[in-house]
Amino acid sequence: MTDPEADAAHGAGTATRLDGTPFDPVAFLAEAVRTPSHEDASAMRALVVETLASFDVDAAVVAGGCVVAEKRSPAPDAGPHLALNTHIDTVTPHVAFERDRSATGAEAGGTGSGERGAAATEADVIRGRGACDAKGPLAALLYAFLAADPDRGTLTLAITPDEELLSLGAAELVGLLSGSEDRLDADLFVVGEPTGLDVCTAAKGRFQGSVALSGTAAHAAEFAGVNAVAAAEDALRAIQGFDEGSDTHPQLGPPKLTPTVIEGGSASNQVPADCAITVDRRSVPPETAAGFRDALATAVDRETPADVGVDVALTDRESPFFEAFSTDPDHELVSTMAGAAGEAAAAFDLPEERGGGVRPFGAATEASYFAPAPTVVFGPGDLADDAGAVAHAEREYVRVREVEAAAVAVARAVDALL
Repeated sequence: MTDPEADAAHGAGTATRLDGTPFDPVAFLAEAVRTPSHEDASAMRALVVETLASFDVDAAVVAGGCVVAEKRSPAPDAGPHLALNTHIDTVTPHVAFERDRSATGAEAGGTGSGERGAAATEADVIRGRGACDAKGPLAALLYAFLAADPDRGTLTLAITPDEELLSLGAAELVGLLSGSEDRLDADLFVVGEPTGLDVCTAAKGRFQGSVALSGTAAHAAEFAGVNAVAAAEDALRAIQGFDEGSDTHPQLGPPKLTPTVIEGGSASNQVPADCAITVDRRSVPPETAAGFRDALATAVDRETPADVGVDVALTDRESPFFEAFSTDPDHELVSTMAGAAGEAAAAFDLPEERGGGVRPFGAATEASYFAPAPTVVFGPGDLADDAGAVAHAEREYVRVREVEAAAVAVARAVDALL
């Protein structure tokens, strides 16, 4: 994979440093996983900027720490503006880098059909925080950007610093924060996340809010007061029936509303005046955060007694919530990425079920901020495998061969689109 001739044979371009050495996505990933970014992403940002500089690519640090680099073709108006995006921050705690060239079990995955795949009961994996979420995808996107030489349109690499927190960088980058403007204005987006080399065209949104119920305090011995905790039974009934009769999205299925925390009362001998229910909302298009809040307030108010006050609010945050997004599975971006992923998976003798599928993504991502522009989520690795959680877990890992295949896949897709 690090040999330019081998890269060309797999259908990708070549990425050569100023000193003549090629870019190796696996070596980059190893260094990236060794670089903690769970509390502060500055060291990872520096690694990305220094890597780009070694290929004579100028990168700007903008919008609260985003790294942006651009390759403009000789005919920028003759083709689309394609943006490659992922993030450099990780969740806590940091998990140290480890390379295991003989991993077995769920980490080995299935077997391919070729000479190597037929005997593959072991796999070469990189473990550590960020291995799949999302430094493995970053390595693949970085390879594709460096290898690209567009004939038309524009290619932008946009790396964000705080996706695991509030996504303030991404929100500012595309003009979703007050006083900011869209610095990308791209036509197409490929967002790097662990998808098992499938092309994900949609994802549910995630909102968090609270249902505050207010009554009147009184001594528990008296038939007086308005019991806010008792009213929670009615509010929960409204929450549980909120989606009855709602439409099922063709890609994402039904929305989901879950009460997650309930608090109320302050003394065991007092009629409680207050109760609060925290809710988690997984939305589908076209629901917006504001639309959800208003609809839930109406539903709860209808179910609860007239003397109980109802206040439904979204959790206060500076950046917008991730709303659901959906890209037409028949769009050229989807078919191009899926074809490139399938070809790359075959070239690297990955199992038939790895690479080229088209499906929704299982988690909310910054892809939400880029829609309604056609957007797909793609990358090596998995959110979970047969043994349990992978991303965000102590056993986070990615298979080396998938990182290589993902790099070639994105490079092929970029070449086809630009």
